[in-house]
Amino acid sequence: MAEEKSESTLTVLVALGANFAIAVLKMIAGLITGSAAMLAEAAHSVADTFTEVFLLTALRRSSRPADRRHPFGYGKERYFWSLIAAVSIFVSGAVFAFYEGFRTIFGESAEQTRPLIGYIVLALAFVLEGISWVRAVRQVRADAAEVGRAVPRYLQLIDDPTVKTVFFEDSAALVGILLAFSGIALHDATGSAFWDGLASVLIGVLLAGVAYLLGRTNLGLLIGRQADPALVRGARELLRSAPEVEVVVDLLTMVTGTDQVLLCARLDFVENLTSTDLELACVRISGELRDHYSDLDEIFLEPVPRSDPELRARVLARYGDEVR
Repeated sequence: MAEEKSESTLTVLVALGANFAIAVLKMIAGLITGSAAMLAEAAHSVADTFTEVFLLTALRRSSRPADRRHPFGYGKERYFWSLIAAVSIFVSGAVFAFYEGFRTIFGESAEQTRPLIGYIVLALAFVLEGISWVRAVRQVRADAAEVGRAVPRYLQLIDDPTVKTVFFEDSAALVGILLAFSGIALHDATGSAFWDGLASVLIGVLLAGVAYLLGRTNLGLLIGRQADPALVRGARELLRSAPEVEVVVDLLTMVTGTDQVLLCARLDFVENLTSTDLELACVRISGELRDHYSDLDEIFLEPVPRSDPELRARVLARYGDEVR
């Protein structure tokens, strides 16, 4: 876990350094050229820089150990700061890009000056963003391979929003640079500022889309998402195979932080177990679960009768006729 945190921190630091340098270059170029797309990209890089600061805050604060006030730890604080980062991308990036785009399209036509500076800055920005993007891609691929999943599926189930945020924001940054380059080039070729404004609006749409995807991911984790389906299926099979367990009545899991899962199992044990036998069985089963799944942070095993009508109704209400 410490090694994974170090990898995530390095990925975020690389992105932070690249975005800060790019933001300064784009801002200068935007003021010189008067390009709405360039200014939108400057706002994009500023938003990304703030995002990295929020992500570093998330990594630091979420690693605090559990205490009396937070007995399950501070793991979910990583999702809160990552959600704030998504809001930052929308507010400081997308909104400004929309404003600049519509102002350019519907306002007074402005002549573009010294577009060559814009081309040079965007080319440098593409190289710097590419370095950060390659770093994020390598980590995502390595992590996906470690758990035996394709990258798209891994990104869908990942419980570390920092890596996902850097990957999506860097991907959006590369696309945004291409849009800005196209806008400046078309403005330069046609003399019409419409293309520059359109590029700025498209950058705003791109940022709004990324902010929505990241916000939705962190919202689900904050609410309390089920653990990885592979972990849930494996834990259920392990519980069913225990000689003391007759029926797995209910199995609840929740992600409480990156690589941290809470598991609660309601089990109907075989008859004629003494209280000592039951205690020893629970201890052994908990140990086996932790040996198989290192992400399991807290495990609760509750003996219940499978025939209890109220409990059965709650389980059916949650899963339907087929328990998954």
